[in-house]
Amino acid sequence: MFYAFSHTVLDTNIVTNRKRLDLELAAGVIHQVDVLFQSGCDHLVNVQINHANLQLWPSNRGSFLRGNATVISFREFLELSPGNSGLTAYIWGDGTVTGVEVIIQIGLLPKRVLQPLSFDELLTAAAGV
Repeated sequence: MFYAFSHTVLDTNIVTNRKRLDLELAAGVIHQVDVLFQSGCDHLVNVQINHANLQLWPSNRGSFLRGNATVISFREFLELSPGNSGLTAYIWGDGTVTGVEVIIQIGLLPKRVLQPLSFDELLTAAAGV
């Protein structure tokens, strides 16, 4: 499954009034994350993605993703459990950028699809039992 969320940045979306975008996902494993910055973002639009109070991406706390006519894309293996599968994106600019869109796409699959065998099952298979 791929989820897509978007926000059009307003000049009022500044660091003290960041847009909070709730990313409602199913339980499973996030295997792909894409953050698309429309042309015109001019590296002045910032994105952070959190799970509860923990900043996930970028991994260094307090930093942010940014770009212009850019897709930041990376592989991931983050398991989300039932009832605790929502993420939150924070999006803001410098107050001069407005009307540009940021799109966040998240690929999520059941763990059994990405990791069909448990560690014990792998050991058993390797032993030929």
